Amino acid sequence: MSFQDKVAVVTGGAAGIGEAYVKALADRGAKVVIVDLDQNAGSTVAESLVKYARQALFVKTDIADESECQDMVAKVCDQFGGIDLLINNAAIFQGKRKEGLLTIDSAYYRRFMEVNMNGMLWMTRAVTPEMRKRGGGAIVNQSSTAAWSGGDFYSVSKAGINALTVSLSRELGAHNIRVNAIAPGPIDSPATRSTIPADRIDALMSQQPLKRLGEMTDVVEACLFLLSDQASWITGQVLCVDGGSVTRL
Repeated sequence: MSFQDKVAVVTGGAAGIGEAYVKALADRGAKVVIVDLDQNAGSTVAESLVKYARQALFVKTDIADESECQDMVAKVCDQFGGIDLLINNAAIFQGKRKEGLLTIDSAYYRRFMEVNMNGMLWMTRAVTPEMRKRGGGAIVNQSSTAAWSGGDFYSVSKAGINALTVSLSRELGAHNIRVNAIAPGPIDSPATRSTIPADRIDALMSQQPLKRLGEMTDVVEACLFLLSDQASWITGQVLCVDGGSVTRL
């Protein structure tokens, strides 16, 4: 899959799965934009790509602030001339509070939902005018199999992302902008291992058909497919990349 000269924006692109998305797109010819709050990490990723003749830009952005999303788009268009692709990956996950809906502090809950769900809407609203100017585009939202398992406010945010994905696909289809989502199961990453207890991971693996943790490449390749022209007639879908874990629910 080639993304030669496409302009791709990746939120949460400074580390983890987001960084993997950024590097994979850059390796396939895209001009990549790393959107993150971590100035040092984001700049480092961009500089490492430029060093190897990739076109990359870091823009520090709080996706929970719609005006910052719009400012980011203006900077990207100044440098790259437009936007073709968006991966809404940024989220609060590693280090999130482990409380239920009835006890979680309301201010924390509001901030959490502003980042994990509403931020995807603000980013989409910011980039779609530029995608329309280029005749269309593709958006992939980062969901999770937690959307179906329930549990806490994280699950609520991911269920909201699934609904947001379907609704946006209907609104944007007439403009040739496709909107899909990836719903990973547990991925072998520092964030997963620091957030989910080892015994819980083992229990999850024992119940699913493919009894291993997912790898970064499992999610990256699925996401690139949804962004590519090979998926040109696919929109409004939530693709589970989870070893079959949803079958146990």
